[in-house]
Amino acid sequence: MIGRTHGVHAEPITFGFKIANWFSETQRNMTRFQAAAEDLRVGKFSGAVGTFAHLTPELEEKMCARLGLKAAAVSSQVIQRDRHAQYLATLATLASTLDKIATEIRHLQRTEVREAEEFFSEKQKGSSAMPHKRNPVTCEQISGLARVVRSNAQAGFENVALWHERDISHSSAERVIIPDSTTLADYLLNKTANLIETMFVYPKRMMANLESTRGLVSADNCCLIWLRAASPAKTLTAWCRPRHACVERRPRLSRAGAERSGDSRARAQGED
Repeated sequence: MIGRTHGVHAEPITFGFKIANWFSETQRNMTRFQAAAEDLRVGKFSGAVGTFAHLTPELEEKMCARLGLKAAAVSSQVIQRDRHAQYLATLATLASTLDKIATEIRHLQRTEVREAEEFFSEKQKGSSAMPHKRNPVTCEQISGLARVVRSNAQAGFENVALWHERDISHSSAERVIIPDSTTLADYLLNKTANLIETMFVYPKRMMANLESTRGLVSADNCCLIWLRAASPAKTLTAWCRPRHACVERRPRLSRAGAERSGDSRARAQGED
């Protein structure tokens, strides 16, 4: 299939290479999530402002261990919210990867591209007004909900800055953003996994799009072969000559176009 940069045909790739990129990014997300979840697995029993005024650090460690937690090295009245912010940011990064996959499939499903598309059952409706359509509704749902997870991460960042040893400005937000982001991330992972497992892929269409520019996508390789074959003294001339020719032709084409345009305007004025 053709690889695209800026949405424009670039050089040939394979569909497997595209999916390998998704897989590699997902592996990194798994590593990030494990680290963020482990960093959040802490507790504290160090008192109203974290100074152990009534309990000892040793007792805190024993109590946390019974709960399967590590004792926070330092805390105030609460566990510091940078941990929660990192967790939410990790979920937002994960959701962004799923959004990236869904967006890619949405682009490939466009009528003029149609190299791949999400599963569409015989009983499914594309549009009540335009029954011929097969809309990428699953991909769009993934992209839409990923925005919610990212926006929740912003609230997590805002929760880091509390007054002095604590306030409760973070509490009301966390009751929403932490369970919602965690649940949404799980939902989006399942939706995306099913999307990839069931999507339709059209190799013939990929080949047709690849060949639509009649070999133009091999221009880079041609240039490299050309340069390697040329002697050092001739390399720059060989490289520049065709480009100069293209630049020289453009003004002539522009003038010719202007003359044709002028003739058309003159005829139109005569008809008036």
